[in-house]
Amino acid sequence: MDYRTRIRNIREDRDLTQAQIGVLLNKTQQGYNHIETGRAELKIEDLIKLCQFYNLSADYIIGLTNTPKSFK
Repeated sequence: MDYRTRIRNIREDRDLTQAQIGVLLNKTQQGYNHIETGRAELKIEDLIKLCQFYNLSADYIIGLTNTPKSFK
């Protein structure tokens, strides 16, 4: 699974908006939308924030595994 699809699915499963995640990543809603739609790349610093916020491993978020594991 592509990481863009994965981060969108995680966000939607938790009933969060793009604007809410944008605030977490210090981006506008549109800036975060660009990540989910492929017009911008996910920076490593933002990946770390998402791992901490969702308590999920980077391997799961970027699609290297389909088994959700906690962030350590």
